[in-house]
Amino acid sequence: MSKPLQSFALTVCIAALSSLEMTSVHAKQQCAAAIPTNPQGQWWSYRLIDGRKCWYAGKPMLSKSLLEWPTEVSSEPGSRGEAKGIVIASKPGNPLDAR
Repeated sequence: MSKPLQSFALTVCIAALSSLEMTSVHAKQQCAAAIPTNPQGQWWSYRLIDGRKCWYAGKPMLSKSLLEWPTEVSSEPGSRGEAKGIVIASKPGNPLDAR
């Protein structure tokens, strides 16, 4: 191989490996509230995140930055499509008034 072709091949390999590494760094693993009832031979570990046990498939001591809780779906609508909950209305007022 000629020198420029070797240099180019090395550059392409380094770029490919670094892009693979970046993808794995940015991929976060979802937390589970409990170990599944049938772990199917997988190793399960947990880290305390936000005061709760975050269970994940894998070896212990995975970096907390690689774990995340799944985003919660908003509350389910009532039977008529209305949101459940209590709404407290307040009178508009001057925020500078002392109470």
